[in-house]
Amino acid sequence: MMLSSCPVNGSLRHFQELVAASAITTPRFRHVVEEILLLLEDIAWGRGGRDHLNALQELGETLRARGPDLPTVEAGRFLLDTLNEYQEVFVSHIETHNCATGDCVKLAPSPCQMACPAGLDVPSYVTLIGMGREAEAIRIIREDNPFPWVCGLVCTHPCELMCVRGRVDKPISIRDLKGYAAERAISRMEYVNPPPPPLNGRKVCIVGAGPAGLTAAYFLRLKGYQVTVIEALPVAGGMMMVGIPRYRLPREVIDREVALIEDLGVEIRLNTRFGQDVTIDQLRKEGYEAFLIAIGAHGSYKLMIPGEDTYPQVLSAVDFLRQVALGERHAPGKRVAVIGGGNVAIDAARTCIRLGCESVTLLYRRTRSEMPAYEVEVRQAEEEGVQFQFLTVPVEIKGSNGKVTALRCLRAALGEPDSSGRRRPIPVEGSDHEFGVDCVIAAIGQVIDPKGLEQLDGLSWSKRGTLKTNTVTMETTQEGVFAAGDVVTGPATVIEAIGMGKVAADAIDRYLQGLPQPKMPPVPVRRRRLPFLNVSASMKMRLERPRMAELNVDRRRITFQQVELGLSEQEAREEALRCLRCDVCRRCGLCVEICRDKMQIDALKFGYLDQEHRAETDFRVTAEKCIACGACATNCPNDAMQIEDQDGSRVLSICGTVLNRLKLEYCEECGRVLGPERYHDFIMKRMKHLALVIGGHRLCLECARKKAANSHAEVTLPSIKET
Repeated sequence: MMLSSCPVNGSLRHFQELVAASAITTPRFRHVVEEILLLLEDIAWGRGGRDHLNALQELGETLRARGPDLPTVEAGRFLLDTLNEYQEVFVSHIETHNCATGDCVKLAPSPCQMACPAGLDVPSYVTLIGMGREAEAIRIIREDNPFPWVCGLVCTHPCELMCVRGRVDKPISIRDLKGYAAERAISRMEYVNPPPPPLNGRKVCIVGAGPAGLTAAYFLRLKGYQVTVIEALPVAGGMMMVGIPRYRLPREVIDREVALIEDLGVEIRLNTRFGQDVTIDQLRKEGYEAFLIAIGAHGSYKLMIPGEDTYPQVLSAVDFLRQVALGERHAPGKRVAVIGGGNVAIDAARTCIRLGCESVTLLYRRTRSEMPAYEVEVRQAEEEGVQFQFLTVPVEIKGSNGKVTALRCLRAALGEPDSSGRRRPIPVEGSDHEFGVDCVIAAIGQVIDPKGLEQLDGLSWSKRGTLKTNTVTMETTQEGVFAAGDVVTGPATVIEAIGMGKVAADAIDRYLQGLPQPKMPPVPVRRRRLPFLNVSASMKMRLERPRMAELNVDRRRITFQQVELGLSEQEAREEALRCLRCDVCRRCGLCVEICRDKMQIDALKFGYLDQEHRAETDFRVTAEKCIACGACATNCPNDAMQIEDQDGSRVLSICGTVLNRLKLEYCEECGRVLGPERYHDFIMKRMKHLALVIGGHRLCLECARKKAANSHAEVTLPSIKET
């Protein structure tokens, strides 16, 4: 259940109104209400602890049980009912320092962190990278994700889709920064595990050594459990290892991060099929009390066209990529047709190029704009020599003597949108044509292979062939059995699997401790609130998202070397400076309103604050108009806007970006700071009745009054002559 408003903030407002209206008349109980208000403010502002909830419970009981009148009793009942119904929300505020609704201003989360399936504290680790503290950045990432290096290379970065910098120009290159930090920390021998706690005597078994299973194993071991992971493949990593080609994700990256999990004490049993080599009854006899099913989507949808099952040269992309990952290096054919438009199809086509296939053509039934594959992957495939044939529907695979010779296809036209929102391809009659090929690779979707799970007869399966679970806790319909990853969602992403593995680990811990399970999805944890990176407005606007350096095309066509070469140190530092620090600035727009409407200066051109309308942002404009009055900073609810005097100047900044720097003027009598000349002139126009410049001297208000008083005292009355 997702809340539209925050009960912590609602309770705070309720008791603020009680105090303001003097609804509680008895002095003793009015003091109790004021104490409640103070504790609620602590929780809403990120200062609360577990003791706050106990204290609130006691104070609520006091009002309800001893209140002398109905308003007092009702106040106590309101507090206790709210604490009882929304206990998870109050605990979440205390533990995560985030308010999922954003109603509690100080705890409003950044959009990038809320978009991350694993809840990574993006602003904190980006800031640390900007400070040159990569090892600390990796430690923060690994509090939520044990695979920062993997994700730094292949994460689908949903955080970047929500990045507020994208409203200014382009999003922060969050994924690439993560990859840079991981590589840097490993190179410097600073990528280390947190110290594992002693074993608590409880055992958990995980089926599947993919991202979901290994993530759960990592967090469960850090909670003190003895964890064993069962894997059917001869290598750990799951689809990370056998589904993603090495030119995107080198094997040594996976091996290094898996080894760190093993170093914690996690056991991985390879070449072990669940249900065949080992059964759940055997595992229970070994002392395992809870189980996590975390198998990947290693099956494939069939094309369902004639000839598909006739020839051995018709392959599924998933099987093909797995064989190559496990060491197969022979070209599947000379002229290859890959059918599909997703990332797996692109991976298969680019792999064929590297294996030496003479011609590789990707056939897709829609147009380029409807392809679900990532644009950068499509571009790289084209550069490497993959041909694309759009609006093409395969209808038959032809061959002779047991070998594929041709692929018969129809042209297509796009009709009305289907359930996916994309326009449906409609075959055009009479458009038959053939492609001369000797190998066909199908990449039209993946499915779960449930073989081995039949022994778990308490499981429920969806129509899509995935396990039904409680999406908040990853509990299945069988007692003590949890599930995460592709087996729950169908084929998804590495970061989604990691997020589910993390949730499953927490739920398994609660299950084994006999604690009640949560009813709401977890709120991401704010790990730090770091100082701002100082940067001038000019540089903030001038810096651009870096273009990733890539291996040259000739080398890419003949090797499986990593294509994307990573950011340089300078690129990483400068990219971190582009961050707008949305963990602090909640984009309420109050600063703009104050400057424009109250002060009537309109010096803040912050178009990115307007979520509904696209408007221009230019931090440099502020210096042209700003008088450094400080009204914006004074009214900022979260200290994003700051104004301070530094080295004889008054400096205005937003989250470290210096917007204006004006030289200070001082009272020529007492030396008190008057403010910048612009501000002084502004005040002079508003206070025409009182001159602050007397005899050409700049004076503070107090000295001006004294001067004015003295000048009056020195006036002598004219003498009156006697007549």
